[in-house]
Amino acid sequence: MRKTIFSPKHKLIIERLRRARADAGLRQVDVAKRLRAPQSYISRCESGEHRLDVVELETFAKIYGKPLSFFIS
Repeated sequence: MRKTIFSPKHKLIIERLRRARADAGLRQVDVAKRLRAPQSYISRCESGEHRLDVVELETFAKIYGKPLSFFIS
C-alpha cells in the first residue's frame, strides 16, 4: 500500500487548513496559543510534515469556524 501522506487528497487537506486559518484572520502563533502548543506544531501541520488525525482536524475546524466537511470533501 502506498503512503498517503503525499497523496493529492492529503495535499488538499493541508491547503484547506492553511486557507481556513487565513480566512479566520489568525496567525500560526495565535492558533498555537489556543491549542497550548508550539507554533512549530502548526507549521508542521500546515506543511504536511505532521499527519493530522481526525480528532486534530476537528479541533482545527472548531478554531477556524469551519465544518469538518470543509477539509474533507
